[in-house]
Parts: sequence; C-alpha cells; structure tokens
Amino acid sequence: MYGKSPARAVLLLLGIQLTALWPIAAVEIYTSRVLEAVNGTDARLKCTFSSFAPVGDALTVTWNFRPLDGGPEQFVFYYHIDPFQPMSGRFKDRVSWDGNPERYDASIFLWKLQFDDNGTYTCQVKNPPDVDGVIGEIRLSVVQTVRFSEIYFLALAIGSACALMIVIVIVVVLVQHFRKKRWAERAHKVVEIKSKEEERLNQEKKVSVYLEDTD
Repeated sequence: MYGKSPARAVLLLLGIQLTALWPIAAVEIYTSRVLEAVNGTDARLKCTFSSFAPVGDALTVTWNFRPLDGGPEQFVFYYHIDPFQPMSGRFKDRVSWDGNPERYDASIFLWKLQFDDNGTYTCQVKNPPDVDGVIGEIRLSVVQTVRFSEIYFLALAIGSACALMIVIVIVVVLVQHFRKKRWAERAHKVVEIKSKEEERLNQEKKVSVYLEDTD
C-alpha cells in the first residue's frame, strides 16, 4: 500500500500541472476588422480561427450585432453541428452559413444590406476545451457607393502604367514599320533610276555604233 503512494503522488502532481497549463491555450479569431459594402448588395463577413484542440462536434460559433447608434446587442447567427438562423428580427431570412469548421472558417453571408445594418458584428468561436479568447469584430459600413481606397488608386495607377507601356510599344513598332517601308520604297526608286540610266546608256551606245558603221 505504501509502495504505491509515490506513483500516485507523481500522477497527481502531473495532473495538476496539465490542468494549470491547459487554460493557456485559447481560440484565436481573425477578421477583416473593417468592411465597406454598397447598399442593397450582399457581403461575406469573414471570420477564421485557430485552436489548440482539434475541431469536433463541440465547436460552437456565435455571431452578434451591435448597432452603430447604440442599443442592445442583437442575435445574428449560431452554429453547432448545424447552422441555426434567426427566426425573427432584422436578420431573419437575410443571413446564411458560409463557413467550414474543418478549415477553421466561421464566416457568414449577409444578404440585401441596408443602411441600418451599420455597426459592429462579433464572431465568437468556442472549441472545448478551448473556450477562452478574444472575440473577433467587424465594423461594417453600408454606403451608397464604394469610395476609392488606396488599393483602388494603386490598381488604377498600375493599369494606367501598363496601358501607357502598351501604347508606347505599339508606337515604336509602327514607327519602325513605316521606316522600313520608306527605306524599301527609296531603294526601289534607286534601282529603277539605275535601270533607266543603264538603259539610256545602252541606247546611246547602240546609236553611236550605228553611226560609226554608216560612216
């Protein structure tokens, strides 16, 4: 009986250490943080995560909404093995599951955006025993038209530069083509002139020989 006590003490100590270390692992959430979309269109609210524990049937995903003008938090979407859409409220028939837990994706699709959809959307993922972690947030701005961002200006600048390069190449090719054509025309005229000159000299030589013979 006493011989087993040290082994039990070691196992008990190891269990306490593992219990103390386990809460260190937490679910990490990744979102775009800021999203801008045009009124009346659809938007994908992207939310991905990483977890120390393997993904299983215990995984849950909860989406909530905080209006821009304040007010209570509203339920948007819930996932646990199967997706659960809201049965009432502003998001009824306007939200669908677009995630894949096996790929650590907890994204949703929001349909027919309205101006009162402006606000902060939160994505919370729990994957027991990983239930701690920072909740992901996306600040959605629904606008009449999309404003040009730095990326659009950069794409426009790159596109303009590429178009300018194409125009320059076409101009250079055309200039070389017309130069070659002009040189070919000049060479052809020179050949014609030489041929006519040779023909004239031959005629003169024949005339002079004929006159010598008659004399």
